[in-house]
Amino acid sequence: MKITRMHGAGGKIMQDLIKNTILNNLELTAVNGGIGLNELDDGATIPLGNRELVFTIDGHTVKPIFFPGGDIGKLAVCGTINDISVMGAEPLALSLSMILPEGFLIEDLDKIMKSINKTCKEAGVPVITGDTKVSNVDDIIISSSGIGIVEGGKAIRDSGMKEGDAIIVSGNIGEHGMAILLSREGFDFESDLKSDVAPLNGIIKKVIEEGIEIHAMKDPTRGGLADALNEMAEKSNFGINLYEERIPISDEVQAISDALGIDPLTVANEGKVVMAVKREDAEKVLEILHSHPLGKNAQIIGEVVSDHKKVIMETLVGKRIVDVPMGDPIPRVC
Repeated sequence: MKITRMHGAGGKIMQDLIKNTILNNLELTAVNGGIGLNELDDGATIPLGNRELVFTIDGHTVKPIFFPGGDIGKLAVCGTINDISVMGAEPLALSLSMILPEGFLIEDLDKIMKSINKTCKEAGVPVITGDTKVSNVDDIIISSSGIGIVEGGKAIRDSGMKEGDAIIVSGNIGEHGMAILLSREGFDFESDLKSDVAPLNGIIKKVIEEGIEIHAMKDPTRGGLADALNEMAEKSNFGINLYEERIPISDEVQAISDALGIDPLTVANEGKVVMAVKREDAEKVLEILHSHPLGKNAQIIGEVVSDHKKVIMETLVGKRIVDVPMGDPIPRVC
């Protein structure tokens, strides 16, 4: 068997590759009882007294590298900051490793670096180390890693949902993947759709600073909302009931999804967070999210239940299982 693009698309095929081939060959995967690689969270932790250091890494190979709303540089910075932030940590610093293809335009690299700088300043997170190589790859590849810190508490896992929790998503889903698809394929749609790529540390910090107890949190990137919710449900050993009419989807994304036969719940996002909180805190969380520019379309979209272990959506015509996609329907989006 050989590696295909499906093995990197964030769905079941990729999960099987990671569990069967990568994890099965690694024995040392955690430090001092912290969250380790085996738990497949958004990052890992290193306990240091009453603090936890959060560490994460991600690779980026999007096509096209410049797209409506962003570029590969902004994507790399936001992806790493967001993985740290959804674990309840404050991002401290980033590293960047770039593999440049021979013949790559220095003018394009300059644009990417300016975008990285702008995004880092917006998030308040510096790039403090890096590495640059030139090779015969097809296009630029950026790998970014980052560290963050949780002061006086524990990192938020994606496995901590509790029965009765409300499930909240911070805004309209599917915008990143659909913006990439339209930009790449040149479909004959009149569209102003842009990627939602953005750093989430500010909006998540607002919720945490209000004393809200977040039981579980993820950023629904590859595999979309469907993948994130299924992972949270499986790891927490609970089910989730979703309410179709509450899931925030723009008319534009819904129309394009319908036309192309793509489920928007499986489409990647790069500036959204999904969280599980106590039912009694849900309206307060919604109010906090609505007060931030990135959370103006936030909605309570479901609840955690114990009578089944799946993600089930209640629709106008009945219930349907929202399963883990086999792979991202739109490859090379992050």
